[in-house]
Amino acid sequence: MDVRALESQLRSEGFSHTFVWQDGPHAFYPEHTHAGLTAHIILDGEMTLTMQGQSQTYRAGDRCDVPAGAVHSAQMGPRGCRYLVGEK
Repeated sequence: MDVRALESQLRSEGFSHTFVWQDGPHAFYPEHTHAGLTAHIILDGEMTLTMQGQSQTYRAGDRCDVPAGAVHSAQMGPRGCRYLVGEK
């Protein structure tokens, strides 16, 4: 996956800060919020995001956006997850 092209795409959508993050196998983030809209583009591995009582698993090439203030949690897969984050 071309991370530079994905970063450029996010910046063109108004995401002022982008970075690549990596979590180990089965890492878990309990319910939390972000002040602004965040985009997550999965580069390797998988992430299951739970928001409003609904869980969805995202894998390499998938994108999930989390609205500002949305309460959500995230569980990484058995191989962990590496993803590009965009923040507005």
